[in-house]
Amino acid sequence: MTPLRLGFIPLIDCAVLAVAEARGYFRRHGLAVELSREASWATIRDKLAVGALDGAQMLAGMPLAAAAGIDPLAVPTLTAFSLDLNGNAITVSHALWERMQAADAAATAQRPVTAAALKQVIAADRGAGRAPLRFAMVYPFATHNYELRYWLAAAGIDPDRDVQLSVVPPPRMVDALARGAIDGFCVGEPWSSLAVQRALGCIVIAKVELWHNSPEKVFAVPRAFAEREPRRHQALLEALLEAAIWTDTHREEVAQLLADPRYVGAPAALLAGSLTGRVVLRPGEPPVDLPDFHVFHRYAANFPWISHGVWLLQQMRRWGQIDDRLDVSAIAREVYRPDLYRAAAQAVGVRAPAVDLKREGEHADPWRLASDDGDIVMGSDLFFDGTVFDPTA
Repeated sequence: MTPLRLGFIPLIDCAVLAVAEARGYFRRHGLAVELSREASWATIRDKLAVGALDGAQMLAGMPLAAAAGIDPLAVPTLTAFSLDLNGNAITVSHALWERMQAADAAATAQRPVTAAALKQVIAADRGAGRAPLRFAMVYPFATHNYELRYWLAAAGIDPDRDVQLSVVPPPRMVDALARGAIDGFCVGEPWSSLAVQRALGCIVIAKVELWHNSPEKVFAVPRAFAEREPRRHQALLEALLEAAIWTDTHREEVAQLLADPRYVGAPAALLAGSLTGRVVLRPGEPPVDLPDFHVFHRYAANFPWISHGVWLLQQMRRWGQIDDRLDVSAIAREVYRPDLYRAAAQAVGVRAPAVDLKREGEHADPWRLASDDGDIVMGSDLFFDGTVFDPTA
């Protein structure tokens, strides 16, 4: 068979793909696969569109945006596999962090840190006639965009009027911060940790604090490929599922693997911080414990929840990216395919949730979710501002 070419971005949450290649899970399921390291999410979108890639690590919002008709260069894609939960962080320049501390020491001392101190800095800048602060995220339809906006808006900051938002590819975030081109960003690891290591920035809030165990990247394929080659698609899902199980329980080995220039190419010691949940938030400070900073399999992390798709689409609606009249539930069901996941999970002996949707923000502690052959242990799903999300409302 012609090898399948799968794209990825050099981020820690490409780990499941890297493990599936390096440890032979693809071969075990009869697949010839070539991984292709790409420079940006737009490149992945474009290469999928022209057939240069057969599948890819993708931002969870990308296939949804294509289905909603707001990413015109994209092709119809579907996902039956979530690559991970959590993994991002909001980071500001060292200079901005010092200004936030000076503006409201109490607000910056708490965890999770809200944007209350930032709001005071913005007000002071406006009064002095200064230009708005500049923040970057990785793609208009990325979780990073919606998380950054959520964090800002919760403190009364209008992301479209009070700050300037721009798109910067993940590997270029730290350099943009170093040049002073931006004042902060939301990105996946290891780029926030690198900014801290280089004493350029401070991590303000991690995604796991913003919304506990929330969706991040997905593995997606063009719908035409899934329909034309269902057996190879299922074999991919099975290989990735087995790789995710190994990834979640071998963090130090994953750090060593991702240090290879073929994958992320950053020092293993830097990668190990967020992988093991020992994260340095400020230059010169000791690490703090964030044990679920990356989740690759536990808590039903690989299940493509329809409710996660609905949340993302509702964020697109909130920020004016899609028409209010669109049926977000129908779009989510078109793109997210739990039926295909369940078939792969059954083939490799993994429990799958019996439902497609779940409420978020109700569980502060581990809880149990029913499956057809026993309960699945789930993690906390709290939002930092106490919100409860009902996907059926």
